[in-house]
Amino acid sequence: MRFFARIAILSFAALPPAAMAQSWPAKPIRMLIPYPAGGTSDILARMIGPKLTAAWGPQVLVDNRVGANGNIAIDITARAPADGHTMVLTDLGNLAISPSMYSKLPFDIQRDLAPMAMVSYSAHLLTVHPSVPVKSVKELVNLAKASPGKLNMPVGLGSAVHLAGLSLEQRTGAKWVYVPTKGGQASILTVATGEGDLLFMGMLQTMPHVRSGRLKLIAISSEKRDPTLPNIPTVAETPGLEGFVTGSYQGIMGPAKVPPTVIGKFNAEVNRIISTAEIREKLAAYGTVPLPMAPQDLGKWLGAEKERWAKVVKTSGFKIE
Repeated sequence: MRFFARIAILSFAALPPAAMAQSWPAKPIRMLIPYPAGGTSDILARMIGPKLTAAWGPQVLVDNRVGANGNIAIDITARAPADGHTMVLTDLGNLAISPSMYSKLPFDIQRDLAPMAMVSYSAHLLTVHPSVPVKSVKELVNLAKASPGKLNMPVGLGSAVHLAGLSLEQRTGAKWVYVPTKGGQASILTVATGEGDLLFMGMLQTMPHVRSGRLKLIAISSEKRDPTLPNIPTVAETPGLEGFVTGSYQGIMGPAKVPPTVIGKFNAEVNRIISTAEIREKLAAYGTVPLPMAPQDLGKWLGAEKERWAKVVKTSGFKIE
């Protein structure tokens, strides 16, 4: 069986580009998720995966490979065969941050990974435990300034939400303590149970806990107010925080040498799926918007984000060995 499987792989690799795209996928697709089940990336993968399976036949297998703030799953993807059957759905903000945050990485984003598709944008919600006596960003900042280090923020160190917290500190002079967690769900539960004080997290994960009353929502990190939360101000509406925008940008990357024709086919199908009324409605229920984007545009976006967050990391002096 191994011999025939090897022959099949070699035969696929030998196909001309057009034929390769037509015959792909030739086997199940492994979609790695760098975070635990229940997080934004996991939810999106299980939303999109069955649609890809229905379109092409071979099953999309969602594989949660947790560790090192997502870098384990990224490394597995970077080292995988470049046949388009292994990819990672992740928070691309994390991916753009890692080169500045980590002293050493086993992969190079530009050299070892290929942008395949952007999926969605979900603004971060700034929430606090109901016992924290604040109702606005200004009140939160004033409380943190009055008692530096008293408040704590649970985060996956080096994550997009960690950088959102650092950015808010740098813009305001507030200070709080970062409590390391294993992912978004763990961070949310830490605050929801009263062990943590404040939290930046994607809407997809956070809104159920806001609706249940376990978290108090005080602001949203999008450029403009969200239509589903018209009474919730943006962080940027706070004087001195103009232009403050963060969020969970979810996208899919593959190994660097995946054939462009395969990437093009995959990109077109993902863009089609996230543009359907069904998926748009599901995403909208969580305040998440689809972001169909061409692979080359996604590559440019990643480059710009890398530069943006490198400045925040440098100012913070924070590094992960």
